[in-house]
Amino acid sequence: MRAHQIMTKDVITVGPDSSIVDAAKLMLEHHISGLPVLDKSGKLVGIVSEGDFLRRSEIGTQRRRPSWLQFFVGPGREAKEFVHQSGRKVEEIMVREPVTVTEDTQLEELVSLMEKHDIKRLPVMRDDQLVGIVTRANLLQAVASLARDVPDPTADDDHIRERVTAAIMDTGWRPIGLQVTVRKGVVHLHGIIVNESSRQATIVAAENVAGVKEVHDHLCFVDTYSGFYVESPEDMKEAS
Repeated sequence: MRAHQIMTKDVITVGPDSSIVDAAKLMLEHHISGLPVLDKSGKLVGIVSEGDFLRRSEIGTQRRRPSWLQFFVGPGREAKEFVHQSGRKVEEIMVREPVTVTEDTQLEELVSLMEKHDIKRLPVMRDDQLVGIVTRANLLQAVASLARDVPDPTADDDHIRERVTAAIMDTGWRPIGLQVTVRKGVVHLHGIIVNESSRQATIVAAENVAGVKEVHDHLCFVDTYSGFYVESPEDMKEAS
């Protein structure tokens, strides 16, 4: 998937000369946590978010440092912090030169950029024009709307078994002696694991294969030092 497939197209924006009060009201009114900032020509010049309202003089949350530490901070940085904490206009508190993406940016890169820059939203640009925005909420919606129920013409039991086996066997945590059986889309996993994380990873890998309806865990745990053997929680529950 790409940015244009999940982005919000009707983007709520604000101008750099707008007051921070108006920006805060816009975010509250539209239930959003950030606003792209556009100048009069429509050019993206910044972005303002909830984080920019955390340290504010009006509510007494401005940053306070001991006098000895201010010496190391320096007057330049201290002056910038004062403007950010006491400024009245959006341009005085916004993040300038925000990280942006294009409509064709893939989801993997979107997530990487969010993690790398510790941000929650990415303006989507077409040349110099803002055409959308991708937020963490959009990514959540993408996960929720995955078409798991779309019929797969090749999702018969034999194909499912091959895909589940391939998804697991090409990993470093694959169970020893893995056996996969499938009946009417219901997968049964057999084999030996030496840690519980491998059990969870194996189940998740099987659940993510198209056509799988249920996954049953028959993986046995074996301690490599003592040889201690424990059946799967599902099998122990069935036996009790």
